[in-house]
Amino acid sequence: MEIFTGSAVALITPFSEQGEVDWPAFEALLQFHLENETDALVITGTTGEVSTLGDDEQIQLIERAVKVVNGKIPVIAGTGINDTRHSIVLSQAAEKVGADALLLVTPYYNKANTEGMLRHFTAIADAVSIPIILYHVPGRTGATLTVEQVVTLSQHPNIVAIKDATGDLDYTARLAAAVNLSEFAIYSGNDDLIYDVMALGGKGVISVLGNVLPRETHLLCQAYLDGQLEQSKQLQEQYAALIDALFVEVNPIPVKYLLHLMERVQNQYRLPLCQPSEAVKALLQNQLTTVKHNCKVGEQECK
Repeated sequence: MEIFTGSAVALITPFSEQGEVDWPAFEALLQFHLENETDALVITGTTGEVSTLGDDEQIQLIERAVKVVNGKIPVIAGTGINDTRHSIVLSQAAEKVGADALLLVTPYYNKANTEGMLRHFTAIADAVSIPIILYHVPGRTGATLTVEQVVTLSQHPNIVAIKDATGDLDYTARLAAAVNLSEFAIYSGNDDLIYDVMALGGKGVISVLGNVLPRETHLLCQAYLDGQLEQSKQLQEQYAALIDALFVEVNPIPVKYLLHLMERVQNQYRLPLCQPSEAVKALLQNQLTTVKHNCKVGEQECK
């Protein structure tokens, strides 16, 4: 049931000036990732501004991604919300249109107790037949998954991985020691910790950085998987400043602005997200210029 190893890109959702999904830009982004060695795509996640997408838009984006990708790499659908019944409906719809796996965030705002958290994920897992990645991001949700809860959930045949966006390597280490890593994958949810999480047994990353540098993010992960640890570490260090810049304002504002500078999307968001400040725009422009000037992977120029 392993879904992927390497770099899965948490894809942004491009919008037009009228605020609608920009379908030509979306398809062009999918092709960009197919051409640049991205290992999997996460559609309608946090970076995809899923909170402001209607259900129909969400499923249409997943369906379009499945058709364009055409089985070349896995398409993972973000269908987790804080209403279990609604999440089941979205998850079943995503499976019906061809998603290869689901990404399910911990219930937010209503913040379930231990039993409620276990029942939430189990009910969704029981309702589908495709694999599930748990998404633990307490900084956004205000809800936590304990190591013990993850171990319990990992016993379900459909729950096969976790996106660990805690930023807490002690938690990651305890989790890696507690689960069966041959059957349950840990993916970094933080671009600044890709190398560190893989050193603890992780299989890769679900990445924001990969939106901008898909090939380079793939190679950072692949180098580690191939035993080229020094190259992987060097790539992690090489992109540290860019990664910091991607989170100087709330994600996905900076990454979307960078893709706008790269002429891949329009600089459009849905409220309450909006354009970055002028200072952040200048910082991002400077980072893009620096990366273009210095970017090499091995002996090859970055694309």
